[in-house]
Amino acid sequence: MQRITIGGARQARVGYTLDELSLVPSKRTRDRGLVDVSWRLDHHELAAPVLGAPLDAVTSPDTAALLADLGGLGVLNLEGLWTRYEDPEDVLAEIATLQPGPDTTVRLQQLYAEPVKAELIGRRITQLRARTGFVAASLTPQKVERWHGAALEAGLDLLVIHGVTVTAQHVGHGEATPLDLRSFTARYDIPVVVGNVSSAKSAIHLMRTGAVGVLVGGGASSVSTTPEALGIGVPLATAIAEVAHARTRYLDESGRYVHVIAAGGITTGGDLAKAIACGADAVMLGRALAAAEEAPGRGANWGLSAAHHELPRGRYARVETLGPMEVILHGPAHRDDGTVNLIGGLRRAMGVTGYESLSLLRDAELMVRGSR
Repeated sequence: MQRITIGGARQARVGYTLDELSLVPSKRTRDRGLVDVSWRLDHHELAAPVLGAPLDAVTSPDTAALLADLGGLGVLNLEGLWTRYEDPEDVLAEIATLQPGPDTTVRLQQLYAEPVKAELIGRRITQLRARTGFVAASLTPQKVERWHGAALEAGLDLLVIHGVTVTAQHVGHGEATPLDLRSFTARYDIPVVVGNVSSAKSAIHLMRTGAVGVLVGGGASSVSTTPEALGIGVPLATAIAEVAHARTRYLDESGRYVHVIAAGGITTGGDLAKAIACGADAVMLGRALAAAEEAPGRGANWGLSAAHHELPRGRYARVETLGPMEVILHGPAHRDDGTVNLIGGLRRAMGVTGYESLSLLRDAELMVRGSR
């Protein structure tokens, strides 16, 4: 691992973003119709390596069902507007009229002050199950012990424990119940994906708890202000590669394969291809899907922690609508910047580099652009 001296005896590791990497064409090419972009998350088969982020601007019951029809998997936020309001459409419509700035942060805090309701958790999961047959939803580490019962009772199939950064044990205070992830996965027969993580050490601890997947994110999301608010952030390409290496070590140690899902800042087909080449099995999309005509944000996007009552860490942003979700994922593209037809871009990248499956694409040669 390369380190540099930043002054005195203090050193820092060198990391790379996806933008700093390029895929290198190989000696063999392949027709894009001869590549396979399917994968398996635990026992669930998915036709495309895409998860919809648990953001209210991205994933609603309707868009989760649509994403399932398109081969992906939507993750509904069980602490979001859909479990706080009987019908959040008016709230979403109001949010869509806001403009970036401090007043919007205050208004988001007010709207999210409405408490989460257990009966709405159960109702949303029941609605999704009727439409998709497989339901994925998220909770933050601080609220898993409080709300998981309602979710499991309603038939949740996959739990995503999603936070700025997640460890094997969350230590609470006051009335908060600490989350011991190893104990949780042992108590319940439900697959758990957990994240975000950004280092091999954190990832392998989470893998040992029994998680079936880990989310890798270094604060790269376009609506995350975690690097500014907390000073925490890791370049995504390096984070994916380190966690993928930890997965290999854990596989040798246990015989159990854990999925690596890249999350944050992936907006183009090239990003998707490079994330998988760095070691990811799939990606979690936020802004890319917030640009869909069907997105509940209606041209707005805001972060998971944008409405935090003490320390908001997510900006509110306006997003250009690029077309239907089907076009954004599968084309045909009407733009030349890679933001439309993401899966088509992935297929062509696999064809040019000659790899027929996602697992083989992780053997692709990578090059760092320029020098530092």
